Amino acid sequence: MEIIPAIDLRGGKCVRLLRGNYACETVYSEDPIEVAKNWENLGATRIHVVDLDGARTGSPENLDVVKFMASTVSVPIQLGGGMREIKIIEDVMSVGVDRVVLGTAALEKSDFVEDLSSVIGPKSLVVSLDSKDGYVYVRGWTESTKVRIIDLVTRMQGLGVCRFMYTDIDRDGTLTSPNFHVIKDLINRIDSQLIVAGGITSTQHLVELSSIGVEAAVIGRALYTNDIDLKQAIMTIN
Repeated sequence: MEIIPAIDLRGGKCVRLLRGNYACETVYSEDPIEVAKNWENLGATRIHVVDLDGARTGSPENLDVVKFMASTVSVPIQLGGGMREIKIIEDVMSVGVDRVVLGTAALEKSDFVEDLSSVIGPKSLVVSLDSKDGYVYVRGWTESTKVRIIDLVTRMQGLGVCRFMYTDIDRDGTLTSPNFHVIKDLINRIDSQLIVAGGITSTQHLVELSSIGVEAAVIGRALYTNDIDLKQAIMTIN
């Protein structure tokens, strides 16, 4: 199982939100490039970057930072947040982004998913399952929908999507635990790779996620609070 450190960008800074609430922000670094270099030095094989400003507005707001980061580190970047134009996606992928995470666009524009998949290839596309109580949330987790995550998965798999990222919003940034019940259910019901985020707080959580077949775990706050040592966690899992 791949362990992927997260860097959330807001106003060019490395931050973490509590349960996706933009009013509950903790700034962990004024220099996200140095943060990325640190995660790479500790053994990260990929970095998960979210443009929080872009996720809420619908258009990337931190592209200069992302591009500089991609040119500075040698590991690939998985990028989400406001990824709703093919031209912009092609641009960032030309400088080191190897996967794009779609949230709002996947739910609202099925034809966009098909078009993008044909341009960048299905292996470079991740559809985000951002959920509260089993229902999908969009626009940077600020709006709820009546779409259940399993229904979104079914629809996206029908379009050829082969990788999803599940986040339980109520657990994200809480340092509690992942929603193992939902994760196990998804693993059993979908025929795709699953990345998991939200609530991961210990190496034991990572061991359990690995044992049930999760492809990758994205870790945010627990790395910044030192609840999880990235180097040791990678050694333990691998």
